[in-house]
Amino acid sequence: MEQRSYPSHPWPAIGVVVWHDDKTLIIRRGKPPGMGQWGIIGGALEVGETHFECAVREAREEAGIVIAPFNIITAIDGITKDSDERVQYHYSIVEVNARLISGEAKPASDVTEVRWVTLPELRSMNVWSEMLRVVELAARQKGQ
Repeated sequence: MEQRSYPSHPWPAIGVVVWHDDKTLIIRRGKPPGMGQWGIIGGALEVGETHFECAVREAREEAGIVIAPFNIITAIDGITKDSDERVQYHYSIVEVNARLISGEAKPASDVTEVRWVTLPELRSMNVWSEMLRVVELAARQKGQ
């Protein structure tokens, strides 16, 4: 398997904004990049997997839940540079909107904590501005 740190090309990935009523699921990352930070479910797209299939798999692996993806929100660039300004991680992320179908969210895989939050609660947290922008866009698209 090709390494993800200091890659030769961007990695295709999925981010998932999961909704349950008026709350969205956030996770605390247990591995780099972003270890210890709050984010949304997500991971690398596997060969032969659609964007929605990846979203379903990542939700199951990271939080033990079943979801129903319903639209593509946007695409973003997740680029992390090291102290020498070299690209350490580069993900091309397609963001997916989804609804919770079943299961109780709990930390699994590379996640240390999960939390359901409202949009106002998320706005008051110290989170990556691009993640907040994606969740706000997802809320508008879902009609909230």
